[in-house]
Amino acid sequence: MSAGTAANPAEKAPSVWKQPAQVWAVAFASVVAFMGIGLVDPILPAIADSLQASPVQTELLFTSYLVVTGLAMLITSWISSRIGAKATLLVGLGLIVVFALFCALSGSVDAVIGFRAGWGLGNALFISTALATIVGAASGGTSSAIILYEAALGLGIAVGPLLGGVLGEVSWRGPFFGVVVLMAIAFVAVAVLLRGPKPERTPLPFSAPFRALGRPALAILAATALFYNIGFFTLLAFSPFPLGFGAMGIGLTFFGWGLGLAITSVWVAPLLLRRLRLTTVLLIALPLLAIDLLVAAFTVASATALVVCIIVGGLVLGVVNTALTEAVMEATDLPRSVASSAYSAVRFLGGAVAPPLAAWLWHAYGADVPYFMAAASVFIAAACILFGRRLLAHVDGSHPDAADEGAAVLVGDAA
Repeated sequence: MSAGTAANPAEKAPSVWKQPAQVWAVAFASVVAFMGIGLVDPILPAIADSLQASPVQTELLFTSYLVVTGLAMLITSWISSRIGAKATLLVGLGLIVVFALFCALSGSVDAVIGFRAGWGLGNALFISTALATIVGAASGGTSSAIILYEAALGLGIAVGPLLGGVLGEVSWRGPFFGVVVLMAIAFVAVAVLLRGPKPERTPLPFSAPFRALGRPALAILAATALFYNIGFFTLLAFSPFPLGFGAMGIGLTFFGWGLGLAITSVWVAPLLLRRLRLTTVLLIALPLLAIDLLVAAFTVASATALVVCIIVGGLVLGVVNTALTEAVMEATDLPRSVASSAYSAVRFLGGAVAPPLAAWLWHAYGADVPYFMAAASVFIAAACILFGRRLLAHVDGSHPDAADEGAAVLVGDAA
C-alpha cells in the first residue's frame, strides 16, 4: 500500500467524532437502547430464583424481546416513511420506557416475558430508524457513521451488564428501573436535539422489506447474520448460568466482553477493512469466533477459562458486527431504512432462537453442548459468506485499498 493511500484514512478519521448535535443525540439514545440488551444479563439467575422460574423460562426474557424486535423490524421502514424518523424514534423510546417500568413492577416471570415483548416493539422502532438516521445525518460518509453507530452499540453493551450487576445486587428489579430513567433521558435528548429541515417523505410499500430479502446480496448477509447471532446470543444469554457468579461477577465479566466489542468495532475493524476485502475480514473473524466457542465448550467447567472465552469472543464480535453492518449498507441500492430493517429482522430472529435452545440443550445433554451448537452455527455463517462471495463482489469493490487481493477481478467477473 502506498504512503498516500495509507495517509488518506488517517486524514478522515477526525470526522468520525465531529458530528452534528442531532447525530450525538441519536447515538446517545442508541447507547442506552443497547444497554437494555445486556442490562438483564447479570440478573437472569436472580430472576430465576426470585420468581421460581426455570432457566428455559428465564431465557424467554431474551426470546420474547428478540422475536418481537425481529418481526417488528419488517414494518419499521413502512411506519417511519409515513410519520417521519423523529416521531418513530420517540415512539420507540416511549414504548421502551413504559414496558421497562412494567417489567420492574411485575410479580411473575410470565408477566416479565410479556412486557419484554412490548419492549422489543419499541426497540425495533428505535434501532432500525437510529441506524438510518445516523448514516443519513453524520458527516464523514457511511463508514464514519457506521463506526459511530457501532461505538454506541459497543459502549451500550459494555456498560449495560456492569450497571445491571450493580443494580442487580440491590434487587432484580433495579436494572429495569435503571432503563426507565436512562430511556427517559434519551427521549428528551432526541426530542430536543433532533432538529433540522424535515425531509420530504416518500411512503414505502408494506412489502418493501420482504422484497428486499429477495436481493441476493442482502439475502446472503441476512442468512449469515441469522446463524452468527445464534452464536452471539448463546455467548451473551446462556453464559451467566454455567459461570455461577453473582450479579456483580456476571456484570464485570460482560463489561469486559462489551468493552472488547467496543474497542474492536471502533478501531480494529476499520483498520482491517482498509487493508482487506470485507468478505475476507468476515472469513477470518467468523471461524475465529467459532473456535472460541469450541474452546468454551471444552473448558466450560472452569469459570476462569469461560471468562477468558467470553472476553475474547467480544473482541471478535466487534469486528464481525462492523463488517456486517457496513456490508448491508453497501449491498443494495435500496433505501437504508429498508435494507436495515429487512436485515435486522432476520438477525434478531436468529438471536431469539439461541437462549431457550441453549438452556434446553444444557439440561438435556450438558453445559458444553450449547457452545458446540453455537460454534456449528457460526461455521455455517462463515459458509454463507464463502459460497456467496461472488454475489458480494460489489461490496468488496467499495474497499479499493484491497484491490491487491483481487477485488477488481471479482467485480469484473460480476459485471
